[in-house]
Amino acid sequence: MEGVKALLLGIMFIAAQLPHILSFPTTAPAFLWSPHRLSLPHYGVKEVVEYRTISPKNLAKSVLSEGGWSNLVCSGKDLHENVDVALVFVGRKLQSSDISKTKYLDPALLDMLKLLFTGSNFSMAFPYVAMSDEDDTLENSLISVFAESCGDGLKVNHIACLDSCSVNGQNLKKLQGLYSVHDFVGSRMETRVSGQTDLIVFCNGGSKELDHTQSEGEVLSELISSLEQSGATYTILYASEPYRSFQYPTHPSLSRFLAEDTSTNGSSNSTFCDGVCQIKTSLLEGIFVGIVLLIILISGLCCMMGIDTPTRFETPQES
Repeated sequence: MEGVKALLLGIMFIAAQLPHILSFPTTAPAFLWSPHRLSLPHYGVKEVVEYRTISPKNLAKSVLSEGGWSNLVCSGKDLHENVDVALVFVGRKLQSSDISKTKYLDPALLDMLKLLFTGSNFSMAFPYVAMSDEDDTLENSLISVFAESCGDGLKVNHIACLDSCSVNGQNLKKLQGLYSVHDFVGSRMETRVSGQTDLIVFCNGGSKELDHTQSEGEVLSELISSLEQSGATYTILYASEPYRSFQYPTHPSLSRFLAEDTSTNGSSNSTFCDGVCQIKTSLLEGIFVGIVLLIILISGLCCMMGIDTPTRFETPQES
């Protein structure tokens, strides 16, 4: 009897811990796009979505191999097509769960990312980039993997980063703010040598020179406008490294709305569950139903074991 009760308590404890066991780690999205033609290994596929949960280091490797950045930043590559600027934009607040929200603090950023994803000549989306538990920053992790994967080193002409970025290296040109990025791109276009790419790392937030009244979407839009006005060809990697705060749950539920047409976002208020979501939902429903049935079975066994049946009966008296 005591063993059955202990088993029942153990099952109830496991059931209480299931939401934490089956939950997902905090993830953030990343987007790679270019409005210009690039020499890509699988060119012809316009929109590529990587639905696996990957680490920041694997993100950098995918950008190099699948995104074609190895032809831009690595030495010893036979370049047929090139771009002037490769921009790494590190955001600070966007999480994967925000993609499915109808209300968000910076809706212009989400609309812009979806529009750039669907409207560029080539684009890739990484919805689930796991937050690194290491002390290394996202921007430094990306640049270090770029340098390690290239073998012979980065072949970019100049590497410029904002002062709010934490990137290790001595041959870095420090930029003080958004306007210094405009000036850097303009000066590089005047003295540009064909076949050379400049790598710019822009980290939103943390810089004293930045206008903190501007949203992240406005800053990204201004950067893109500056690149287009200068006449530079470019490719951009947007990667988010959100701050860990109480407004974001530790284990958010994830949904994917990447290739969704931005024109229907305003009229669509319902939550869509794709194929992967339906499989996980069915799995959770089956687990919970199984746990309930198991609890009912064990409770019935406990009740049956508590019934005291007489071992012998009295002999009926003869009338």
